[in-house]
Amino acid sequence: MSAPNRILVIGPSWVGDAVMATPALRLLRDNLPRTTIDVLTKPPVDQVLDGLSTINRVRTSKPRTVRQRLSLASLLRNKDYDAALLLSNGFSSAAYAALARIPRRVGYARDSRSALLTDRLIAPKRPGSTLFKPKWALIPAARYYLDAAAALLCIEPPNIVPLMELAVTPTDEAEARRLLHQASVRPDQGFAVLNPGGNNEAKRWPAERFAQLARHLATAHGLAVLINGSPAESVLTGSIARASGAISLPAIGGSIPGLKALLSRASLLVTNDTGPRHIAAAFGTPAVSLFGPTDHRWTTIPTRPLADGSGSEVILLADPDLPENELANDHPQRCRIDRIELASVVEASDRLLAATTA
Repeated sequence: MSAPNRILVIGPSWVGDAVMATPALRLLRDNLPRTTIDVLTKPPVDQVLDGLSTINRVRTSKPRTVRQRLSLASLLRNKDYDAALLLSNGFSSAAYAALARIPRRVGYARDSRSALLTDRLIAPKRPGSTLFKPKWALIPAARYYLDAAAALLCIEPPNIVPLMELAVTPTDEAEARRLLHQASVRPDQGFAVLNPGGNNEAKRWPAERFAQLARHLATAHGLAVLINGSPAESVLTGSIARASGAISLPAIGGSIPGLKALLSRASLLVTNDTGPRHIAAAFGTPAVSLFGPTDHRWTTIPTRPLADGSGSEVILLADPDLPENELANDHPQRCRIDRIELASVVEASDRLLAATTA
């Protein structure tokens, strides 16, 4: 099969998933150095991927009406793509690729879209799965995407998932400088980022514990503390900031470009299971990641070691004694995130900061 001249990657819609897809993009670029590789995704994911050397262009679209959807398909058809790699699992991503008449359409055969694919990849399932209620096998998303990219290339997937990667653009860096100035963070002062939000309330570690942690990082380590969140989470971040003396990023106009640059040089990130975790990992930033009733194995990610050889991420589970054959998702009470004690998070944070300053 001849190498495609133009590939459209229809990427995931969530920030964390998009970062976990970057090893797949690297595999495509390394094997197809002269091929045009474009990514179609939704905002603000485009801002996360901006600057990557593995892709030529990020196209953004969030069509809401039938007219807008048909217009998107027409636009894609005019770009003469030879192949589409569907990293988004939804039916609509396959529909766009088919309506755009892209000759080769590679993706997982799920969500009733098999007939729209030319290369149907099998998404493994767990025992007890049925046609109308599938139970997907516990495959980390980064591996899932990497295997799909290998299928498009018609090669065996690598045994090890490569490191995730992101780039900081001059625009990102300028935005980070603005935020640090607004937060009165001195140029010589280290800072930590706390991320207390999440798209699922069950994933959120208690706000009062984030406030206590912020006070500890400021008094014990002399760090400025920035509380990150989306504009919709400004009440949450504001309450933590007021209780701890930290700075709420939404209150000073925080943004994805600014957050990306901040996380590339933060001393520490403490976060729920959300997108900033993956951004930090792409830069090798020390992170403490908190997992409640969402199994951490869905998002197993490669991380860079610290200077002393230790891991740059500490994962804390609500129930570390849950049997390996059980999923945290199936035990919402046993795996309540508030079961993670403040002392455990403080200890993990102190350990990472000691390793980076030794």
